[in-house]
Amino acid sequence: MRIEDYAMIGDMQSAALVGRDGSIDWLCLPRFDSPACFAALLGDERNGSWWIGPAGPDRRLSTRRRYRGDTLILETEWDTEDGTVRVTDFMPPRQANPDLVRIVECLAGTVEMATQVRIRFDYGRIVPWVRRTDGLLQAIGGPDSAWLMSPVPLRGGDYAHRATFRMSAGDRLPFVFTWHPSHSPSPEPIQPFAELEETEAMWQEWVGRCDPHTEPQWRDAVVRSLITLKALTYAPTGGIVAAPTTSLPEDLGGVRNWDYRYCWLRDATMTLDALLCAGYVDEARDWREWLLRAIAGRPQDLQIMYGVAGERRLPELELPWLEGYEESRPVRIGNAAVDQFQLDIYGEVTNCLFVSRASGLAALSRTWAIQRSLMDFLESHWDEPDEGIWEVRGPRRHFVHSKVMAWVAADRVIRQVSHFGQSGPVDRWRALRDRIHAEVLEKGYDPVRETFTQSYGSRELDAALLLIPQTGFLPPRDPRVVGTVTAVERELMEEGLVMRYPMAQDNSVDGLSGGEGMFLACSFWLAEAQAMIGRRRDAVEMFERLLSLRNDVGLLAEEYDPRYGRLVGNFPQAFSHVPLIHTAHTLSRASCMPRYADLLDQAPRA
Repeated sequence: MRIEDYAMIGDMQSAALVGRDGSIDWLCLPRFDSPACFAALLGDERNGSWWIGPAGPDRRLSTRRRYRGDTLILETEWDTEDGTVRVTDFMPPRQANPDLVRIVECLAGTVEMATQVRIRFDYGRIVPWVRRTDGLLQAIGGPDSAWLMSPVPLRGGDYAHRATFRMSAGDRLPFVFTWHPSHSPSPEPIQPFAELEETEAMWQEWVGRCDPHTEPQWRDAVVRSLITLKALTYAPTGGIVAAPTTSLPEDLGGVRNWDYRYCWLRDATMTLDALLCAGYVDEARDWREWLLRAIAGRPQDLQIMYGVAGERRLPELELPWLEGYEESRPVRIGNAAVDQFQLDIYGEVTNCLFVSRASGLAALSRTWAIQRSLMDFLESHWDEPDEGIWEVRGPRRHFVHSKVMAWVAADRVIRQVSHFGQSGPVDRWRALRDRIHAEVLEKGYDPVRETFTQSYGSRELDAALLLIPQTGFLPPRDPRVVGTVTAVERELMEEGLVMRYPMAQDNSVDGLSGGEGMFLACSFWLAEAQAMIGRRRDAVEMFERLLSLRNDVGLLAEEYDPRYGRLVGNFPQAFSHVPLIHTAHTLSRASCMPRYADLLDQAPRA
């Protein structure tokens, strides 16, 4: 199936992708970054999947699906010649073990149903030993064990288990899949119908805490994005993953396939800012605690990403037994970018901590101590080249966006002193801020073409330059900002969407072969920048175009490839849903300025 044919369910510790045809083709347990027990998404059904649907493809006349209200409970319905049936998929909030529940309900007539399950551990590599115990199906393979509670008898054969069953109007049958460590006692069974009610109530309560004034014109899109971001939060620690998948390709059939099941500081800080826009301060508090634990230690050891519990070693490996999504190889787990030097994360972290404090989060002395420590390191290293926001695997450069975010780091600690009475060498920081600002204007701006450039001395553009007015580096109406927006529209747009940067024929920019789709976050950034420079009509048109690219349940991948009219990249992608929220917020404000502008100007002074 296409990437957009999937929907996500999850329990805020892991997530599953459910296809439009009723097949669960991706599920990692017990965490987002654990080995998958259903991995057909990156191979085929032999690598693990669980399908439920009407028996016989000729009898399925139509399919529709939706989330139940403002929840992460997925409902898929089929109309057949003989009746209508619904499958409700969800993962209840985690108790002792992770559970996945599928409730089959006949709404009208009499429908012949079927199911097939292939449990595989270690990303489809391990075929488990399966046995029946107390009426349940148990699969064991090394450290992993899974139990399947089925209300209908399952027949084994060809390393799979199948069943057909007939349902009449009013019938409801629950299936429950439970994972637990193979050395532990068998898990206690759950009550699936009671769990359905509790899961719905939990999501309704969470959405009910959203700021009631949150972007009413685009409420449905914003709330669905907020729910998606919440679902990508690892509840035990507060860490936020970039996506629940690995190796969904940026270029179909290509090599740009990466593991996004980790916590990027950049992505997480942007996510927290989006949640704070909607009034979710608790999530900011949990993430701040995760951050303080994850980055504790020497500032020179700061990483761009961590595991969901703060792990630092994320070695990149290839899985040769998986053929890849639409033969996009290699399939990778882990991410070698963890060792890159990216200056912009210092600005992202300090900005997020400032915004969190200005939004009402209580001060912590260790938070300020860490920020001072990060500034000590940045003062000595801001003028070094880095790999930049796009994690290029080519040579390091003096990326302009990286330098702008180094300026943000200095600016936000200065504001912490002036707004909240923190102590620090503010005169030295002001001198650093001024020095960075002057250098970027001198070396990162092309006065002939009237645009900032991707790196010092280059002619290439970079969509990250669209963030300059959002950071406060220059006013939105500054001619250099307006010129950069115009240049991006002229040189980085195709089919009405924005690419990250030009794809060099010699791979000199990122060191990789092949191309990629249009980066959705960049297109949202353009819409927000257009609004900020006074072109609101263009901004709304762009924003509405981007909303139309969401799949039928409101989810976005990392990119959109206009060549095929398809979503590409890991899915669903936090980095796409975050700027959706930000852009909606900016467009909803009379001043068309990002929320942070008020915080910078109006945060209470000590």
